[in-house]
Amino acid sequence: MQFNLSFLKNVGLEHFLVVGAILFSLGIYAVVTRKNAIMVLMGIELILNSANINFIAFSKYSVGNLTGHLVAIFVIILAAAEAAIAIAIVLNIYKNFLTVNIDEVDNLKR
Repeated sequence: MQFNLSFLKNVGLEHFLVVGAILFSLGIYAVVTRKNAIMVLMGIELILNSANINFIAFSKYSVGNLTGHLVAIFVIILAAAEAAIAIAIVLNIYKNFLTVNIDEVDNLKR
């Protein structure tokens, strides 16, 4: 089966930046409006992925420059470490307070 991918020749830097901006906006919305800690972490991941799209797009459209790819790999490694630590914190909060809602966890000194 043959696929016609000729429309991909017209994809420019602006398209990648628009997708990155949409992902960033959705991530900020998720961080600001959600009460569940897991959903906030997912919003942070969306923000990091939008940054990766921008790094890769700028790296693709600059001549012979792989810096964006290296920074994107570093951000992916950083996001994995952040997710592991954040999940450990959320599990500890759930163990102590029996909830993962951010609004209900107001007294951490107990």
